[in-house]
Formats: sequence, C-alpha cells, structure tokens
Amino acid sequence: MYKNEKGLDQRIKAYFDNLFSGVGPSQQLFDLKEELTINMKEKITDYRARGMNDEQAFKEAVVSMGDLSGLVDDMRKLGQDTARMSIYSSMANRISAGFIVVGVLLALFGIFVIAMTYFMRMEGVAVAGNGIFVVAGGMLFTYGLLTRETARKYAMNKIRAALYGLAVGSILFGLFSAAVTYFSVGETYVSIASLMVFFLGGVGLFLILALTESDRRKPS
Repeated sequence: MYKNEKGLDQRIKAYFDNLFSGVGPSQQLFDLKEELTINMKEKITDYRARGMNDEQAFKEAVVSMGDLSGLVDDMRKLGQDTARMSIYSSMANRISAGFIVVGVLLALFGIFVIAMTYFMRMEGVAVAGNGIFVVAGGMLFTYGLLTRETARKYAMNKIRAALYGLAVGSILFGLFSAAVTYFSVGETYVSIASLMVFFLGGVGLFLILALTESDRRKPS
C-alpha cells in the first residue's frame, strides 16, 4: 500500500524512467512520459474503484498498457536524430512565442484603452469593460510561457498549461468583474461578491496545479 499519492507518483515515475532508461533525454520523450503517466493514473484509479488495492491496481495498469517496446525503440531512434529534435523544439517554441507576444500585446492594448477612455471621462463601466483584453492577454501569456522549452526546463504539458492559463484568467476576470459590477450598481458588497466567485476559483485551481506539479528540470 502507498502511504499517499506522492508515493504512487514516484512509483509510476520510476517505472517509466526504467522503461526508457536507454533513451536520450528530449522534449518528445518528456511529453510521451507525461501522457503515459496520465493514462496509467487513470487506469489505476479505475482498478481501485473495482476494489483492488494499490499494488494490484498498479500491476494491472502495467499489464493493460501493453507492450511499449515499440515506443521505446521510436524514442531511441528519435534521440539519435538531433536534427529532427531541433526542428521539433524550434517549431514548438515559435508557437509558444506567438502566444506570449499576442498575450502581451492584448494586455497592453487593454491598458492603453483603459487609460484613454478614462481621460476621455467616459463612464466607469465603459472604462473598466476594456479590462477584458487584459484578462485574455494574461491567459495567452501564461499558456505561451509554460509551453516554452528553455535551456533548463522542458515545456509543460499543453493541457496542464491551458489549465494554468484558465486559473490566471479566472483571477483576472474576478478583478475585471468586480470593477464592472462596482461601476454598474455602485455597491461595494456586490462587487466583492463578484470578485470572490472567480478569484477563489482561480486561486484554488492554481494551487491544485502547483501542488501536483511534476519536475520539468532537464538532467544536468
């Protein structure tokens, strides 16, 4: 029996590290391990629901994954093809850079429009409403930043990065909705209630992701 989920995560990580022990490190290998880990966790959860203990569930999950030797061979060949690895990383980083640039530009556009409409002495709702661009920009920037491979870290799984973006977007949207609500109804308590719903949801999701984060550091 595993004392906690962390113990199970370590067991799964050790299993896949041993399976791909002869394969050189790469972003593609990291992505594959992440995908296989998610699949195995789902299978273990299913077997647990059927009444198996942790050890039985793990063994059954390994069997149900089938023969992975083909994947190991593919990753080994890919690890030897440095040109292909470089192209993959370069294309992925260009895409992530696009999200970062668009995110920053959207956020700056929102800030400039807010400032412009404020000095035009427009209504508070019209001024605060432009904050939606900052919300969208923050989400795109977060996603792009986390899906970018660096010299020290592999890029994060795209689904996980999208959830981080959603968490940041929810926090920013809470602030946005609070401002719009305040200028719409003029009641502070209503504004706080609007802020609380989205802000707490975003913080909760962010903490869950942060506390279950896997190590993306590249081997030194």
